[in-house]
Amino acid sequence: MTLLEMTRSRQGRPPRRPRRAGARTQPARPPQDGRNAHVPVLAGELVELLAPRAGQTAIDCTFGDGGHARLIAKCLGSAGTLVAIDRDPLAQESFDRLSGEMACSARFLRMGYAEALALLAREGLTADIVYFDLGISSMQVDRRERGFSYSYDAPLDMRMDPDQQLSAREVVAGWDERRLARALRELGEERHAGAIARSIVRRRSRGPIDTTLQLVDAISSALPAPARFAGGHPAKRAFQALRIAVNDELGQLERGLPLAWQVLRDGGTLAAISFHSLEDRMVKRFFSARARGCICPPELPVCTCGHQPEARLVNRRAIVPSASEVQSNPRASSARLRGARKHEPSGAEGSP
Repeated sequence: MTLLEMTRSRQGRPPRRPRRAGARTQPARPPQDGRNAHVPVLAGELVELLAPRAGQTAIDCTFGDGGHARLIAKCLGSAGTLVAIDRDPLAQESFDRLSGEMACSARFLRMGYAEALALLAREGLTADIVYFDLGISSMQVDRRERGFSYSYDAPLDMRMDPDQQLSAREVVAGWDERRLARALRELGEERHAGAIARSIVRRRSRGPIDTTLQLVDAISSALPAPARFAGGHPAKRAFQALRIAVNDELGQLERGLPLAWQVLRDGGTLAAISFHSLEDRMVKRFFSARARGCICPPELPVCTCGHQPEARLVNRRAIVPSASEVQSNPRASSARLRGARKHEPSGAEGSP
């Protein structure tokens, strides 16, 4: 029996380690309407870090099911404004349901956050709060037809925006072995990237790889036995890599962080929750660069650049979920929260 057949035989079982954090532990049979009860990750910590106040303007760059936005909106009050961004039509449905409960003004932009922030910058909007909850959301994982999960047999898709052309099926079918291996290595930090890429190319030569479990079987067959039975699901890193590639997640973040900083008012706070090291590293480096003063070469005895810090790091080390949160929601285990507060023009820190 192949791994594909064995996986199908136990398809009703929940996944060992879902892709990213979300509302609650994965149900054995996820509801097909995607309306799981949603509890946002690091919710209290994010609200404490951002310290939203009545009358402020906040931008939620990754609205998802609106868990964080609901909490922020309560603090903004009737004089405040919330701008919600997401490229997934399911997120727009969630926004439509939630907006009626909000006392603050609310606006939804259905597009990638890099494009949305560029639009807001052109409009001249400025915000007191900007935040990201990066990666994939529970509502996407739990809709098996979206093809994000390696635990259910579904069409191979992985598009956060169903209207975009590129899907995981096209990547698996069309990218050459070298390009596949590079994506698996760089985006999934997969040690066996070359072997997996070769296996995918061999499998597709015999017929198309159209479903998630066909891809799981191609991945698993390329791995040595110790890698198949240790360290979580054998397809975890490869699925992460393909999802990031399909949705240009790191490109969005690379373009989005400077734009978020641009629309942030002096004294405002920018925060990001990440779920894997690639995202967290980008966020950490961006914040550290803004908080850095002198940029002169280290061999110079006296500073000549005159460069001043643009920000103060709200937390020197990433904030992680509590043990109780991880116990109640295993998807939260890899979450990391970082924040930076933009200096006032004089160099004084904004009030918390």
